[in-house]
Amino acid sequence: MSKKISGEEESDNAYSNTLLLANKNLELQIIEIKKLENQLSKANAELIFQNKENKILVAELIIANQELIYQNQEKEKRAEELIVANTELKFQNEEKENRAAELIIANQELAFQNQEKQKRADELIVANTELEFQNQEKENRAAELIIANQELAFQNQEKQNRANELVIANQELEFQNKEKEKRANELLIANKEIESFTYISSHDLQEPLRKIQSFSGRIFVEEYDNLSAMGKYYVERTKLSALHMQTLINDLLAYSRTNTTQRKFVNSDLNQVVKEALEMLKEEVQDRDAIIEIQNLCEVNIIPFQFRQLIQNLVSNSLKFSIPGQKPHITISCDFIKYDESSSIDFNLNTDHHHISIIDNGIGFEPQYKDKIFDIFQRLNDRKEYSGTGIGLTIARKIVENHNGIITGTGKLNHGAQFDIYLPCEQ
Repeated sequence: MSKKISGEEESDNAYSNTLLLANKNLELQIIEIKKLENQLSKANAELIFQNKENKILVAELIIANQELIYQNQEKEKRAEELIVANTELKFQNEEKENRAAELIIANQELAFQNQEKQKRADELIVANTELEFQNQEKENRAAELIIANQELAFQNQEKQNRANELVIANQELEFQNKEKEKRANELLIANKEIESFTYISSHDLQEPLRKIQSFSGRIFVEEYDNLSAMGKYYVERTKLSALHMQTLINDLLAYSRTNTTQRKFVNSDLNQVVKEALEMLKEEVQDRDAIIEIQNLCEVNIIPFQFRQLIQNLVSNSLKFSIPGQKPHITISCDFIKYDESSSIDFNLNTDHHHISIIDNGIGFEPQYKDKIFDIFQRLNDRKEYSGTGIGLTIARKIVENHNGIITGTGKLNHGAQFDIYLPCEQ
């Protein structure tokens, strides 16, 4: 029985120990719970504070959301306005680009206009200077005009006086013209009579002259041995005089023909004319071993047979008056001269013309005789040294005058002579 109680006591002790341990644990747990309650209390207080804060934040958030909604609405409006504004801005940018392009063109145009304005300004300065000069000149001219008007009034009075004198002079001139016409008609008749007389006389002189030449020749041949020395001299002089007379008659006939022959102009090759003239002088050229140089001859408008006589006379003249012991050298050339009335050149003829020159290396002549050599029967040399009648160059000048041209002669004693002929291209 006692053992049974002991077991229960042990069980109770174990229980008590467990209970004590549990109580300690519980106390510890209570302490922990109190700690937790304190912590929880603090947490609740904190939570209450946070809730209050949260409520405040919620209220603020509601307000902020409302504000955000309002702002979003405003942003959407701004976005829509921005879209419109961007569209407008894009349009404006395009317009600005167009304006910018137009402005570039306008600036270029403006720069060009400014340059033009500057040019116009410079021109205007020059024009103003010129205008000022012209105004000064006009004032000078005006002053001169006043003087000129006074002079003109005086001249008009003088002209009136001259007009009165001119009326009288015209009456006198009309009378003189009538007298000149009478003299001209009388001179024409006289010239015709002189030409007829020269021609007839020349022909009539030919017959007795031929007889003088014939008889003196027969005396000199058939009676030569019977003649004394003086007789032979006289017969020889008679023959020479007859020969000179015949040459003079032939030259007079040639000169007469230059006045009476018809003037028919033909375009002729000067080469052919010179060739024909030289053919007539073939023996003289060969006898003197002369050099004839022909340069650039052309076509000329001439009276062929007269011009052939002209060339023949001039070349014959050069051959005749060559320097003894020296080969005659004669150059014949021709140039075309184009007349220009605006030129400062002193032309020999006031029209297109040909210049023909004949140059030799003969005895020449003193420059003071350049005009005298063309006068009829004028001789600068001794007849014993150089034969001829002095008509050759006179005939040459007459032929050139028949061609409405000019002939000049230049020379230097013992240094040759040059004859220049100027002929119009058109007659």
